[in-house]
Amino acid sequence: MRRHRLAAVSAAALLCLAGAAGAAEAAPATPHGPSAMVLGVVQGRDAATGTALRAVTLSCAYTAEGTHPDPRAACDALGATGGKLDRLLAAPAPDRPCPRQYAPVTVTADGVWRGSRIAWQHTFPNPCEMAATLNGNPLYAF
Repeated sequence: MRRHRLAAVSAAALLCLAGAAGAAEAAPATPHGPSAMVLGVVQGRDAATGTALRAVTLSCAYTAEGTHPDPRAACDALGATGGKLDRLLAAPAPDRPCPRQYAPVTVTADGVWRGSRIAWQHTFPNPCEMAATLNGNPLYAF
């Protein structure tokens, strides 16, 4: 009887350890904390006063998820910026002509990236300039 009790306690301890190991694996892959953002595109010069055109959620933890149409690609693009979203503006398409029409659009990112708070916005003169500047970057491809 004592032998069966020892075996049952040992088995229960192993199951607890296995469960704890599984929980550790489910934690965010980044060692610096969670990453969850709301990305938006607003018609106007300011996100607070403009008209929201579209918005998505993006979570870049152990798995990429959210309402973004391609969360894995968006998380990879966000990771490439190192949380400095002005880097998205560094590679505009030089061969894409845009009209000189002023119809401002603002892109926004609000949330947490690897444990640090981010509240970013950038205004473009028009949607064509936005598309040319972001140059197909998957982060704002929604």
